[in-house]
Amino acid sequence: MKIAFFPQCMIDMFYPEVGEAAVRVLERLGCELIVPKNQVCCGQPLMNAGYVEEALPAIRSIVDAYAPYDVVVTPSGSCAYAIKCDYEKYLGADPEYGPKIKELAGKIYEFTEFIVDYLGVTNVGAKLDGKVTLHKSCHMTRLLGVKEPPLQLLENVEGLEYVEMEAADRCCGFGGVFSVKEPEISEQMVREKAELALATGADYLVGCDQACLMNIKGCLDRMEAEGVLPHPMKVMHIAEVLDSGKEA
Repeated sequence: MKIAFFPQCMIDMFYPEVGEAAVRVLERLGCELIVPKNQVCCGQPLMNAGYVEEALPAIRSIVDAYAPYDVVVTPSGSCAYAIKCDYEKYLGADPEYGPKIKELAGKIYEFTEFIVDYLGVTNVGAKLDGKVTLHKSCHMTRLLGVKEPPLQLLENVEGLEYVEMEAADRCCGFGGVFSVKEPEISEQMVREKAELALATGADYLVGCDQACLMNIKGCLDRMEAEGVLPHPMKVMHIAEVLDSGKEA
């Protein structure tokens, strides 16, 4: 089947290996992917910072770029929520874009949600030896409501042992511009998240939102530099886990 892929800015600009992993997984599941040439940032950072008017051109661009496609998939629960839920708040009453936004909201899926709930697949044939714990990011878990698909996929990865961390759905402190405006509070929050993850004894910390993962990895790196990291922990997007044990 043919689907449109929304890569998410952070993945597109800084972590292309995550996007490539997601694409490989989806292609092995029989999907043909298209990235519209005119796709841009979804506008979430501007919306979260209160710059709604400034975000409107980005919102319109995303709607125009993805409106022609029947299914849209993104490896970012945060962006999926912004497009599915936030757009209607600001342009839902617009006579031109309101109907398009409503239609788009019904056909955009977070990566794991698409695989499990749309394709009906819980085992993609991945293999990863080691203990894994999952950070359940705020937008994806509490707002978008996607809770079980990541766990179902991880449970079927050969060699993987899943261990739940305490307060797995507690915010990591990134929060977009929150981490910039309130760095001291953000640092305490991510330190707590890192310590809870490390307490599981897991080899890998996995998540579905790259911004959270970047934040947590930064904290782990700082802990290592301080000489207080109790044991190594690799940070991975779930797309990389599902792509593991497979040839490119």
